Amino acid sequence: MMKKFFLRIICIYIIVSYAFIPYIYADDIDVSEEFSFDSLQVSSALASDLSINSRAYVVIDRNTNSIVLEKNSNQKRKMASTTKIMTAIVVIEHRDLSETVTISKKSANTGGSRLGLKTGDKVSVRDLLYGLMLKSGNDAAVALAEYVGGSIEGFANLMNSKANELGLKNTHFETPHGLDSDNHYTTAYELALLSNYAMNNKTFSTIVGTKSCTIFINGYSKAINNTNELLGNLSGVYGIKTGFTNGANRCLVSACKRGNLDLICVVLGADTKKFRTTDSIKLLEYSFNNFKLIDVGKLAEEKFTNWKKEYEQHLFIDKGISKTISIDMKNFEHPIIPIHKEKGSSLCVEIECDKNFIAPIHANQVIGLINIKCDNQIIASSNIFVTKEILKKDIWNYLNEFFSNYISYFENFVQL
Repeated sequence: MMKKFFLRIICIYIIVSYAFIPYIYADDIDVSEEFSFDSLQVSSALASDLSINSRAYVVIDRNTNSIVLEKNSNQKRKMASTTKIMTAIVVIEHRDLSETVTISKKSANTGGSRLGLKTGDKVSVRDLLYGLMLKSGNDAAVALAEYVGGSIEGFANLMNSKANELGLKNTHFETPHGLDSDNHYTTAYELALLSNYAMNNKTFSTIVGTKSCTIFINGYSKAINNTNELLGNLSGVYGIKTGFTNGANRCLVSACKRGNLDLICVVLGADTKKFRTTDSIKLLEYSFNNFKLIDVGKLAEEKFTNWKKEYEQHLFIDKGISKTISIDMKNFEHPIIPIHKEKGSSLCVEIECDKNFIAPIHANQVIGLINIKCDNQIIASSNIFVTKEILKKDIWNYLNEFFSNYISYFENFVQL
């Protein structure tokens, strides 16, 4: 009787354990309802209330890294499998993709979403990267981390070193796969910056832009599909990565380009796969419908040219050999930026510059500032600088000036 009782307890434990494993260890294993693209219609009429479910999001312009839309974009959050963006770029920058990796027992036993690797399997770095980014294989992540960094910890050091190099101050990595950990976090904005950097790598962008492919494990082919539901379904989307854990909820990073506007959209902490999809679509559609690229550099140059003609008439240079000063403006780092269509008329150029100088004045010395404002907020700035050095007068200059003035006075006196 006791044996039957204990057997029942063991069976119940096994059933319950297997039932909850996906929820405890899952990454990109999402049991929420599948999303139908035909069921969603997004228009610019939703501009005043996008009703975004995600806890944090950001849309940035790829050319300038400027924020188009955001909510809690600097809030530290778990990132799930979007971690693999950093994993992939570190591997690509450190290893030849044709090299072969032998799968360890630790890698083969990694839980969550899997490529299906077994101990002793032999796979190329390239195929592991496809398994990492398309299938979101945690086993592939560990295999690559061990191969490149020697261990999970060693690879995490490489990831954090890269984060520091990119200036990501609120990002920290502990694993190559992104399973929940208190010291493994990023922000929506910094994840967007990392994604933008990674997408500039041709190998990386090719991988994350692949809908499906065939890889080889031990020489045998295996077909895999991309977990990114927007890829191939939303106009202009060409990457990049999904993510899901209990701690992070549903996450999605998307790259989308239409015309000249190229955007990265990050949503973190959505309740369901459907929400992360609809949130991303709403944010992207609103951005493309309501923002346009404006050449603020050209606007500033026109204003500066007209201002300079008037400005030069009111200069005073004390103790300088020259009475005139040659100035110019620095080119804007990002002269073309996205501006909301309704705010384009509020753009203005403000110029602040010194008018009184004491020599010497050095070449390239900054003497003023040009600010581009939109709704009274500075959106771009450039320096005004001196192009040629103006030396300070010495005793010989003063003597020469004195005698020149004396001779001129004497000549005028004689003529009288």
